[in-house]
Amino acid sequence: MDSRHLVAVIALDEVVTFDLGTPTQVFNAARDDDGQRLYRVRVCTPGGRPVRSAAGFTITPDHGLDLLAEADTVVAAGVSYGARVLADGAVEEPVREALLAAAARGARVMSICTGAFVLAAVGLLDGRRATTHWAHADNFRRLFPHVDLDPDVLFVDDGDVLTSAGVAAGVDLCLHVVRRDHGSEVATMAARRCVVPPWRPGGQSQFIVRPIPAQADASTAAARAWALEHLAEPLDLRALAGRARMSVRTFTRRFREETGVSPGKWLAQQRVERARHLLETTDLPVDLVARHAGFGTGAALRQQMSAALGVSPSAYRTTFRSVG
Repeated sequence: MDSRHLVAVIALDEVVTFDLGTPTQVFNAARDDDGQRLYRVRVCTPGGRPVRSAAGFTITPDHGLDLLAEADTVVAAGVSYGARVLADGAVEEPVREALLAAAARGARVMSICTGAFVLAAVGLLDGRRATTHWAHADNFRRLFPHVDLDPDVLFVDDGDVLTSAGVAAGVDLCLHVVRRDHGSEVATMAARRCVVPPWRPGGQSQFIVRPIPAQADASTAAARAWALEHLAEPLDLRALAGRARMSVRTFTRRFREETGVSPGKWLAQQRVERARHLLETTDLPVDLVARHAGFGTGAALRQQMSAALGVSPSAYRTTFRSVG
């Protein structure tokens, strides 16, 4: 008998194929020291019948919802426009019963993107913090007012129930679960097999569409590109605005329109990213990493990384350089 952790992925009509393939790809990439897969991943549908995909083709599964009775983890894949649950917040009764039974016996329950609608439709998200794709947030709130929705993060880990934002955020959530189950070394190697970043923290903002000024010469892009080349130097708002040939007030407003954040917050984010890259790829002392990233001192870098990622520079380096 196969004792590996069983992941059951539920596909409903109008399933998003990327969301359906994500858990299969990521969990199957998690291997032990002998190269053996740590998870079994299976796809199921109501009645084991074929379902329509949002990509215009039909998917034929190997399993029905009875798979949920033995699953250790259940993943609701996202669905696209035209799916019933996005319109009226309801799912078929067999889906509701199977999900509630799985959760009641202690299975971990997850969703990718609009799969959160499926979990919410059966009441599994009531009173919980959750997320979904930002473009569906208003509709989600309308249908499920008892869920504490946070559409500004990549994923939410609420213990036995986890939800992710759109598309690639499902990869982040699955890697997070692998890390939680088997540690950073296994998760990092799984990420390398999938050729994706090993870790983006769940609290990182989704990349939400922002209005862009119509005039190309009114953009702050050139100032941002210049700033990225001079992160180690002192940079202030007046200098950045001067690069864009704007007043500080106009630059600040345009910058926020284009990036969704203030210039100061954006600059701090870029410096943290530079520090992460240096910690992962060099043996530079933390104080020197801090100077190259523009933080000046190791203490400032530690404060910024703790606030942004919840880890110290040394802990981050240990985690993400543990696999050669």
